[in-house]
Parts: sequence; C-alpha cells; structure tokens
Amino acid sequence: MSYTVAVVGAFGRLGSVVVKVVEALDDAKLVAALTSADSIEAALRADVVVDATTPVASPAIVEYLVSNGKRVLVGTSGWSADRVAHLRGLVAAHPGSGVVVIPNFSLGSVLGSAFAAIGARYFDSAEIIESHHAGKVDSPSGTAVRTAELMGAQRRDLGPVASPFADQRARGQQVSSIPIHSLRMTGVVARQEVVFGGPGETLRITHDTVSPASYEAGIRASIERTARAHDEVIIGLDAVLGVDVALGLAPAQGEPEEGTAPLSGAAADDA
Repeated sequence: MSYTVAVVGAFGRLGSVVVKVVEALDDAKLVAALTSADSIEAALRADVVVDATTPVASPAIVEYLVSNGKRVLVGTSGWSADRVAHLRGLVAAHPGSGVVVIPNFSLGSVLGSAFAAIGARYFDSAEIIESHHAGKVDSPSGTAVRTAELMGAQRRDLGPVASPFADQRARGQQVSSIPIHSLRMTGVVARQEVVFGGPGETLRITHDTVSPASYEAGIRASIERTARAHDEVIIGLDAVLGVDVALGLAPAQGEPEEGTAPLSGAAADDA
C-alpha cells in the first residue's frame, strides 16, 4: 500500500529523524515538511500526518487534522489521559480518521516500561527517576507518565504503592501513586530508571538513550501502523508491536479493555 506523509515539526530533534525514516520507506512519499509556524493546511494533502511539535502546539494541531479526517501519528509529549479521552470522542465523530499516540519510539524504552509494569505486581515500593537534556520543556516526561500508568494498571487489585511523605515537594510528582523525579541536565540525552524496593533487596530497571538512531525502528513501525488506522486511537509502541499482548499486561488507566489500544511506549521525549 502506497501512501503520502507530512511531518509537522520536521526540523526539530524528533521531526528530523521522522523525515529520515519516511524518506527511506519504500511505500511512503514525503509531501510536506512543516514547522509549527507554517500553515497546517499544507498537511491535508497527505494520507498520514506526523505531529512532532511541542506539548503546547500539539493538541490544536491534532484536533484540526482529525477534524479533517486525517490519520495522525502523535510523537509529541504531554498527552494526558483526559486529552486522550477527548481524542477518542473526536475520532469517533470523524469516520475515516485515526490516531496513534507514541510517548516513546525506542524499542528498549518500551520493553523497560513493560518490565516495570510486571515488577509493579510484586513490589509495594516503587519510584521513577527520569533524566533528559536541559532543553526538554515538559516534566515529567511522557515516557515516565506512561510507565507509571502501566504500573498503576497492574496494581488495580493491590492498591497504590507505598510512597511515604508524598506531600513534600521533594518527593516528586505522583502519577498513579508512583513518585516521579525529573532531572533536566546538560550532557544527558534520555534516561529512565524505575526503582523497586522489597524486604532486603532492590530492583532497578534502567534504559539509556545514547543516539537518535534508537528511535528509527519504532518510528517506522508506527508510521506503517498509522497508515492502516481507521476509526481508532492506539496508544503506545507496545500496542503497535504487540508487546502488551505478549507479556499479558492489563490496559493502562483510562484505556479500553478491547481492541488495539492497551499499553505504551522517546523520540517524543527529546522533541
């Protein structure tokens, strides 16, 4: 199946990698490479539009595209459960549209989050430390939020994790009861560490991004899946790749039990 692609935010950290991937695809043709300041109307001539903009600009761009019946791949951070719920209603109201939201395009990151979700079933003490470059404007990262949601989904019958003194600001921001600590530093690309504590032991699940090349396989798979998305909202690279089904993980909070939308997966976090 041949299809055309437009990239919005094509010259940013994520967008430039997306453009490279699209140009290498046999069945895809890049027809527009836009900045968030360009007229979004130029993207309407594409079959698939990739949003690689900013958390502030993304919601309005995606809403406009879906309202015009487009299939959209969202690689921008900041998509909360409330925004996704609104997005589902918007897609339902515009037949033929479809959206794939990917918090992180890295295969290793997606697997790390899935392993963390499994660990959440067995440890009552858990926290997340995520580190990104100094230019990343949002915190916590979309990947950390997604990981915490996945972990929380696995604890629905167990209750929240133990997070003493959670009212103190230095204890991090709680998502699904799990404290998340965000570092923004020069010299860092992207790193996430999930720390579990139990009687007499700790378990650490760590993923480091050292090159944008780590995103290319996930971007390619996500674009190809978006080209086939009709009347659906898919959340996470794990759902695109079937990692969620393979590991037997429950859907994250706010997501349906059926269909292709359980679970998630960072080029988005480096945008």
